[in-house]
Amino acid sequence: MSLLFPLGLAALAAWLLPLLIHLARRHPYTPLDFAALRWLRARIRPRQRVRFDDWPLLLVRLLLLAALAVLLARPALTGPAPATGAWTVVAPGLDATALHAGAPADDDNWRWLAPGFPTVDQPPPATDVALPSLLRELDAQLPTGTALTVHVPDPLPGLDGMRLHLSRAVRWQTHPRATAATAAPTPLPQLRMHADAPAAAQRWLAALQRAWGTRSPAPVLPADALPAPGEVGVWSRADALPAHWQAWLQAGGSVLTAARPAADARALLRDAEGATLLWQQRVGHGRLLFLPGEWNAAGNAALRDARLPHTLLQALQPAPPPRSGDAQDHAPRQVALPAATPAVREPTAWLLLAIVLLFALERWMASSARRRLPA
Repeated sequence: MSLLFPLGLAALAAWLLPLLIHLARRHPYTPLDFAALRWLRARIRPRQRVRFDDWPLLLVRLLLLAALAVLLARPALTGPAPATGAWTVVAPGLDATALHAGAPADDDNWRWLAPGFPTVDQPPPATDVALPSLLRELDAQLPTGTALTVHVPDPLPGLDGMRLHLSRAVRWQTHPRATAATAAPTPLPQLRMHADAPAAAQRWLAALQRAWGTRSPAPVLPADALPAPGEVGVWSRADALPAHWQAWLQAGGSVLTAARPAADARALLRDAEGATLLWQQRVGHGRLLFLPGEWNAAGNAALRDARLPHTLLQALQPAPPPRSGDAQDHAPRQVALPAATPAVREPTAWLLLAIVLLFALERWMASSARRRLPA
C-alpha cells in the first residue's frame, strides 16, 4: 500500500470539527433552587472535567472524515496482481471455432491475437499490426504465472526482423496454411546521367545496368534537368554538384558521384588490400554515393571489381527484411526480461462505498440522538 498524494492526509485536521461540535452541544443542565438549601454555605465547586457525550456518534464522524482524507491521499496497491486463468490466443485467419472445439471444457478463455484481444465468439478484427508485436504486448499485460497458448499459421506472417523474446514459456501451436501469391519484385533503380557525361562513363553505366538485368539503359538527362522522383542521379565529374542537384539531394534524392568522399562518409566496399572503393554519406534526407576517379574501366580498378554491381544495388535498393517465415523456427524464447513497473490499483470504489455507508450511519445515529433529547 502506498499513497499517490500524501498531502491529502492534511484533511485529517478536520477532526477538530466534530470534537468542537460535541463539546459545544453537551446535554443542558438546568439549575433548580430548593428553599431548604439556600441557607447552606456556598462552597467552591470543583472544576468540571472535559467530557464528550454520545461517543458512538463521535467515533462514526471521525471515521467518516478519516475516510475522506484517505480518499484525497489516493491509496494504491502495488503488489503483484493475482494470476488469471490460462490464456489461448488465435491469430486471425485461422478457424478458431474448430480449434476451440477440441479444447478441454474448462479452457474457455480464448482470444483473438488482435488489438484489444477480443474473445473468439466475436468476428476477427481486421488489423495490420504484426503478430510478434501483439505477442509482446500481451506478455507485458498478463500477470506472472499465467499460462499462454498461441495458435499461429505456418508460414508466420508479420515478422519484424527481431527474435521474439517473452517473459514466460509459451505453448506454440502452428497450423499449415496456403501461402499467398508471391508479390511482384521491386523494380531495379533507374540511373540517369547528366547530359555532358563522357562516352566512357556512359558505357560503364550501361554495363552496370546490364549486370543488374536491365537490358536498355535510361537516356542521359537534358541540360539542367533533374532526375525524376525515384530515379538515381549520376554525376560523373569530380567537381561539386550544381546547386539544383544539391537541393534535389537534400530533399531525398540519391546521387552517385565521381568526386572524392567527405570526411564523414562511410565505407561500403574495400578491395583485397583494404583500400576503400565505394563510400556512402547521408545528406539531408538523401544519400550520396562516392565512386572516385575517372569512370573508365580500363584505368579504374574499382570499376573492374566483380562485387561493385551487387554492392551498389544493395546501397541503392536495400533488401527488405523478410515478412514471413517458418512458424516453428520463430517460436518465442523465454528470457528474463527487466522487471516491469507493477500496475497501480486504486481502491477508489471501495473507499467511496465505505464513505457512503459511514455517512448514512452518521445521519441515522444523529437523528436518533436528537430524538432522545428531551423537548
